[in-house]
Amino acid sequence: MPSFNSVAVIGAGAWGTALAGVAARAGRDVVLYARDAAHAAHIIAARENPRLPGVRLAADITVTTDLALAGRADIILIATPAQHLRGAANVLAPYLAKGTPIIACAKGIERGTHKFMTEVIAEAAPHATPAILSGPGFADDVARGLPTAVTLAAHDEALASALVQALGSSTFRPYHSTDIRGVEIGGAAKNVLAIAAGIAVGRKLGASALAALTTRGFSELVRLGHACGARSETMAGLSGLGDLILTCSNQQSRNFALGIALGRGEAPPPGKLAEGEFTAPVLIELAVSKNIDMPVSSAVAAILNGAVTIDAAIEGLLTRPFKAEG
Repeated sequence: MPSFNSVAVIGAGAWGTALAGVAARAGRDVVLYARDAAHAAHIIAARENPRLPGVRLAADITVTTDLALAGRADIILIATPAQHLRGAANVLAPYLAKGTPIIACAKGIERGTHKFMTEVIAEAAPHATPAILSGPGFADDVARGLPTAVTLAAHDEALASALVQALGSSTFRPYHSTDIRGVEIGGAAKNVLAIAAGIAVGRKLGASALAALTTRGFSELVRLGHACGARSETMAGLSGLGDLILTCSNQQSRNFALGIALGRGEAPPPGKLAEGEFTAPVLIELAVSKNIDMPVSSAVAAILNGAVTIDAAIEGLLTRPFKAEG
């Protein structure tokens, strides 16, 4: 297994900048790629990303708009939103050496194709090696070096282990896995369930309702995961249940915040992208294709597209036939 001395992060948003700091703390040579020249210039001049105020960028992180420079790194982390991953991998592909690991750092399913993130990478950059990073972590916590644990999955266990060794540090602990699909489903479905949890909080349905919604929603996630070949222990770990618990306990989550706004009858928070909003309809399409019942996720999708009101969705969930646990 080759040594991984250099890391490039594609996407200079809050999460990408936080991950650049992770790689720097792990002792790697780090390049942070920003598509927008003005944004890159601001970060270079201030050594701070305006999307992470108060967090100083490590002096040895190189900020660039040169995609060729980023493409020469031993490891590539793509930290763009899920629906932009294909475009980022497409433009990056010509600059990559064969077998370069590309780690998707977004949680979602591609609209139109129903492809998971590693599948998108495999199509857009076929000579690279796809991997996925997911789990409970907020950009601000990670950027400030607060303790965080995540899951990193690749098809080859030796590669997954080597990537973990290259990125891990005393404050950022990745666990490696070969269950790529479990990690991807855990991250993607969690975003949709976080919107449901936010709606419950915004509607002031109470702690009992929130707990029931969270656990029933997680059972949906597990059912879909099994149908797609995922392993139970992965979905019950950091990328599934752990991520869901964190998201539903902290209003830093964009998906949770969107749900709260919907529950209150307010406009969504400005300037914030909630991946679950894009994932919800695709998740339901995938579930239908697998003949998997996902009532909580289906209710979220219907609320988001205006097919039902929140009150009607709640009534529909509460009047479903009684059934056994599972």
